[in-house]
Amino acid sequence: MISRRSLLVTGGAGIGLALAWAVWPRRYAVDLAPAEGETPIGAWLKIAENGRITVVVPQAEHGQGVHTTLPQILADELGADWRTIGVEAALPNPLYANPLAADTLFGGALAPVPDAVQREHWVRSALLLTGGSTSLRMFEAPLREAGAAARVLLAKAAAARWGVDWEQCETRDGLVVSNGRRLRFGELAAAAAGFDLPEELPLRFGDEGRLVGQSLPRLDAPAKVDGSANFTGDVRLPDMVFATIAQGPVGGESRLVRTDNAAADRVRGVTAVVENERWAAVIGNTSWAAVEGMAALQPRFETRGRLADAQTITGALDAALANDGDRFAEQGDIAEVLRGDVARADYAVGLGVHAALETPCATAWWHGDRLELWAPTQAPGLARAAAARAIGVAEAKVTIHPMLIGGSFGQALEHDAAEQAAILAMSLRRPVHVIWTRREATLRDRFGAPARAHMAARLASDGRILGWQAKIATPATGMALTQRLLADDPLAGIARAISGGADAYAMSGATPPYRLPAFAIDHHRTDIAVPTGHLRGGADRVNAFFTECFIDELAHRAGAEPMSFRIGMLGHDARLARCLTTAASLGGWDGGRAGSGQGLACHAMAGSMIAVLAEAQYDGAGRPRVDRIVAAVDCGRAINPDVVRQQIEGGIVFGIALATGRAPHFNAGVADTRTLGDLRLPRLADMPEITVELIPSRADPGGVSDLGVPAVAPAIANALTAAAGNRPRSLPFGS
Repeated sequence: MISRRSLLVTGGAGIGLALAWAVWPRRYAVDLAPAEGETPIGAWLKIAENGRITVVVPQAEHGQGVHTTLPQILADELGADWRTIGVEAALPNPLYANPLAADTLFGGALAPVPDAVQREHWVRSALLLTGGSTSLRMFEAPLREAGAAARVLLAKAAAARWGVDWEQCETRDGLVVSNGRRLRFGELAAAAAGFDLPEELPLRFGDEGRLVGQSLPRLDAPAKVDGSANFTGDVRLPDMVFATIAQGPVGGESRLVRTDNAAADRVRGVTAVVENERWAAVIGNTSWAAVEGMAALQPRFETRGRLADAQTITGALDAALANDGDRFAEQGDIAEVLRGDVARADYAVGLGVHAALETPCATAWWHGDRLELWAPTQAPGLARAAAARAIGVAEAKVTIHPMLIGGSFGQALEHDAAEQAAILAMSLRRPVHVIWTRREATLRDRFGAPARAHMAARLASDGRILGWQAKIATPATGMALTQRLLADDPLAGIARAISGGADAYAMSGATPPYRLPAFAIDHHRTDIAVPTGHLRGGADRVNAFFTECFIDELAHRAGAEPMSFRIGMLGHDARLARCLTTAASLGGWDGGRAGSGQGLACHAMAGSMIAVLAEAQYDGAGRPRVDRIVAAVDCGRAINPDVVRQQIEGGIVFGIALATGRAPHFNAGVADTRTLGDLRLPRLADMPEITVELIPSRADPGGVSDLGVPAVAPAIANALTAAAGNRPRSLPFGS
C-alpha cells in the first residue's frame, strides 16, 4: 500500500527525498496539455473519449526501449488494453526529474554536498536526464502509483453510475467491470478526474492478466520500420538551410585563422560561410552542398597549448601511475598484506568511440524574439540552457523539442551541435539544420576515457586471495561531465571549488564483487588533453576488464579452475553466483583448459548482474575472432523480457566492437579514425552466435542498457588466453 502523503512528498521522484515534510512543497503544477476530447488524470497520463491512453515519458528514446517499458508499467497497474497506449514526451517539470541519473553522472564530483541536498536541487531544477541505466529504477514506482491512482478514479466514476462501492469494481483490457457490467475508460475519464483519491492507494497483486513480464510489442517499432518516425534530420521548415561544421584540432585552444571563401562560394548550392572564433560553418541549400563547400573552404586553425597525441596520452597515464593516487575504497591493511610473493599485472584500455548511427545534429529557428530548437538530446533542459547561453538570451526564450535519437550511447548528453545551430539561426535569421560529418563526429567526440592499471594481489598457500590492490590511472570524467554539462549550475560551481580526490564516476565498477579480506582501490587522476564523456557501459567497461582479467590470472596462478575460483568468493552474492553457474552450464564450460578457447567473466552494476562465457580464437591473420557468446542475466523483475534481451544483445555487440575493433590514435590533435570503417567495427559476417538467458527474479528491476558491455571484453581476453596461451592485456585487442 502506498499512502497519498508519501506519493506527494516524493514529487514523483520514486526514491524520495530526505527532507522534512514541512519544507517540501505538497504538489507541483501539472503541465499536461490535453487535446480536444482528452482528460488528464494526474501528471502521467491522458485518456481520450475514444479510449486512447497517452502516457507521459520523461526519458529520451535512443533505442533502449524506454518508450515501451515505462508505459507498460503504468498500463499494467491501470488494467489498460496495450493496443490503446501511446507516448508523449514530458515537458520540463520537477515531477519528471531524474536525480538518480544525476547522481550516476555527476554525484561523485559533488560528493561533499549531502545527497539530500543534491536530490532536492535536481528535482527543483526539473532536471530531465536519461543515462546510467536509471530509467526503470527511477520511474517504476511513480508510474505504478499513477496507474493505480487512475484505476481507482475510474472505478469510482463507474461505481457512481452503477450505485455500488468502488472497491467492487475491477479493471482489465481498458474496461471497468463489476458483476457483469462494464464501461470503457474513455466513457469514464471526464467524470473520474473529479473524484478524490483514498488515503491509501491499493496496488494490483497477483499474476493473472498482468502486462508486466510480457514481451509486448514495442510502441516505437512500427514507425521506425515504415519510416514515419521523426528524427532531427527529418525536420523540415520553410526557407530552411543546411550547415556543416569544421572545428580545430583536439587539445589546447584553437582559433580559426584562414578560409578559402571564394572556393566555397563556387560550389553549387552554397549560400553562405559563417566564421566563428572556434569553428567555421558552410551553409547550403542541401546538406551535400554544405559538405562539398566545407571541403573547398579548407579552414585552417591556430592552436595554442598541448595537442592530443597518442604517445602523450600513454605518457600521462604512466606518469599518473607513478605518483600517489587518491584512495577510492579500502578494507583492511593492504600494505601489511602485500608483503612477500605478490602477483602483479599491468593492463591498458584505449579511447572509446560512440560511433552512433546518428551524428551530432540540431535544427534551430529564430523567429520573432524566440528560438525553437529540435535536437536529439538526453538532457533537454541542459540543451536548452546551452543554446540560450550561446546566443545570450534567457532560457525562457528557447523552446526545445526533444527528438527520437539514432543510437547515441551517451553522445547525446553533449550539446555542441545545439549551440552551433542556435548561433547560426540567429545569424542567418532563417531555420538551419546543423549536422556533423562522420569525420567531425569522430574527431570531436567526448571519448570514453582511456585507462591504465597496475594490479597486485597476494595468494595464500591454499590459493585464497589475501589482499587485492588496484591502481588505476584515468581522467576524472565525472568532474569533466559536471563542469561541461552544468556550466551555470551552482552545484557545479561548488564542485569546481572543491575538486580533488578520487572521481566516483571514473572508479565505478572498480571494487571487485568478491569477498576479499583486504583490498585497496586508488584513482590516479590524469589530464590527457582529450575530452572524455559518458560512453555506454560507463567506467565499468574499463574497470571490469581489469578486475576479471586479473582474477583469471590469479586463478591460474593458484592452480584453480576459473569458475570455481570465483564462486568460492561469491558466497555473499547468490545472484551473481547463479549467473556464473548458469552461463557456464548453458555454454558447456569445460574448465577453461588450454586450447579450449573458452573464457568467463562476470559483473554487477545498476542493480543487475551478468555473467558471460565467450569462445574466441585468433584467425589466420592474427586477429581475434569471437565465435560464441553466452550471457546469463539477473536484472530483477523483467518488465518486458524481449526488450531486456535486445539491450543485452546490443550491449554485447557494443562490447565486442570495443574489444576487437580499433581505438583512435591522435597525432598533432587529429585522430586517424575518420570513418566507421576505420574503427573496424564488427560486420554481420563477424558476429558470433549470441545466447541470452534471463534468470527469473523477484528483485526490484535493475538497469540493463549498460549491463551487456563490461563483462564482454574480459571474457574474450580470458578465452583468447585459453586458446593461444598468450594473455592480451591491452584493449582493444586489434589496435
